[in-house]
Amino acid sequence: MRGVLDISLVVPVYNEEESLEELCDWIHQVMELNGFQYELLFVDDGSTDESWDVIIKLVARNTAVRGIRLSRNYGKSAALSVGFDHALGEIIFTMDADLQDDPEEIPSIYEMMISENFDLISGWKKKRKDPLTKTIPSKFFNWTTRMISGIDLHDFNCGFKAYRADVVKQISIYGEMHRYIPVIAKWSGFSHIGEKSVKHHPRKYGVTKFGFERFIRGFLDLLSITFVSKFKKRPMHFFGSMGILSFFGGFVITLWIIAQKMYYLWVLNRPAPRDVVDQPLFFLALVALVVGVQLFLAGFISELITQSASQSRDYVLREKVGF
Repeated sequence: MRGVLDISLVVPVYNEEESLEELCDWIHQVMELNGFQYELLFVDDGSTDESWDVIIKLVARNTAVRGIRLSRNYGKSAALSVGFDHALGEIIFTMDADLQDDPEEIPSIYEMMISENFDLISGWKKKRKDPLTKTIPSKFFNWTTRMISGIDLHDFNCGFKAYRADVVKQISIYGEMHRYIPVIAKWSGFSHIGEKSVKHHPRKYGVTKFGFERFIRGFLDLLSITFVSKFKKRPMHFFGSMGILSFFGGFVITLWIIAQKMYYLWVLNRPAPRDVVDQPLFFLALVALVVGVQLFLAGFISELITQSASQSRDYVLREKVGF
């Protein structure tokens, strides 16, 4: 038995005025053919072309279409987060606005979600219609993410994904974290993750909005989300452990230096060959002790921040239509 809204489609938009009407009609045709109750949310991420005007026209023409406009370009993660906040569907799909994702895949993915009770299903652009400058770095990026996250997906960065509503309502994405939603979901307890090969079309209008720098930022974000997911609620476990190791190492070196000094004075009855302050080990011990104390303090401060901090959105909605 389907709910009031079976599907919400969240589509981030950034300077895609040529493709929006065609995409809207394509999605509507698929939804009507399969009898889905749906909503289509276009999130304009600060477009500088006529994308917002096109969205307004689509809202007036189709009651299932909604439009949200951000005050400036915040990035895909912010656009998706806004869409997730406003989505009302049982299953929430995300797809790009450039017509490279194929809406014909929606019914089969929806049936997989319902019949096999997946938390999320990620699309896999098995036959990708992109240049080698995008596909080769992407393969390395996906391999690295698989190794670190333990999630066996071929294409983490595919924008075509489906989620149960409770998944996206309970996770938080920011920065460039949209490509790591499966990782965030898994580490939040939503571990039933599937994958489906999907059609991928060549870009029909405009040019890609992503350059090579996204892979550098993506790798840094992967390290960030790995650390945050594991130690967000217990930062003292990380900083405290490092502090103990550093302090203990400095303490052992200090004991060794003192014992060596006493050995020369009390057993051999002569001064040590070098003064304590002339030994490199002395400075190594001093640095290790100071760093250990600082890491402990960092852990305590992080614990206090964790207990008192509250989540806040760092983007501004400028306008909404169709709600």
